[in-house]
Amino acid sequence: MDSVGGKENSAADEYDFLMSTTDAELLKKAWRNEKAAPEVLNFDAELVLRSRKQIELMEEMVEEFKGEGVDPLIISLYQMDMDRTLFLLRSYLRTRLLKIEKYAFHVEKTKELMNQRLSGDELVFALRCAADLKHHLNTNVLSKLPDQYQSHLKQSVASDEDDMVPEPKLDGYVICRSKRFLGSFQLDDDGMEEPINIEPNDLYALPYRSIKPLVESGQIDLV
Repeated sequence: MDSVGGKENSAADEYDFLMSTTDAELLKKAWRNEKAAPEVLNFDAELVLRSRKQIELMEEMVEEFKGEGVDPLIISLYQMDMDRTLFLLRSYLRTRLLKIEKYAFHVEKTKELMNQRLSGDELVFALRCAADLKHHLNTNVLSKLPDQYQSHLKQSVASDEDDMVPEPKLDGYVICRSKRFLGSFQLDDDGMEEPINIEPNDLYALPYRSIKPLVESGQIDLV
């Protein structure tokens, strides 16, 4: 009996894994991670391209079904599936653009964001946002201040850092979970915090900075 039960659990786990790796589920995962993460995550170019092609194919299929007189209920089901994928894709891209716009100066001065995380179109958008915001500040605010306060990056020439540039708050807490047992995990580098055991499907409220590598590697999903 134990052997049979073990096979059933193994088959269920395999089914859940296959379902979680479909493009629709991968897009939903990318969307949730992007909405919950305080920073801009890596752009999944291949997933976005596949999702766009899938939407185009579903649009063509719906039009063909309408011309062939297929049952309206079946057409509506395909239409709903297409609308869901389109919503996820648009929301994923819009969420990224909002964060890029919010942190335009930070993006502009961070090579990792410029060269690795953004798509080509997002990079153009980021540079345009930074340039427009810089022009607006210089024209309407900074040009009217004394020389030592005319930087859009620093509070004054005496500042050692770019203390006027908004940056993502990586130390904030996020809700996350893993679909697999990850074992004991150390939250900090200095070992002051007690390690925690990350169990499958349990929810955790953890500092984003501590689990950032696990999010980037796909071992943990944000909720």
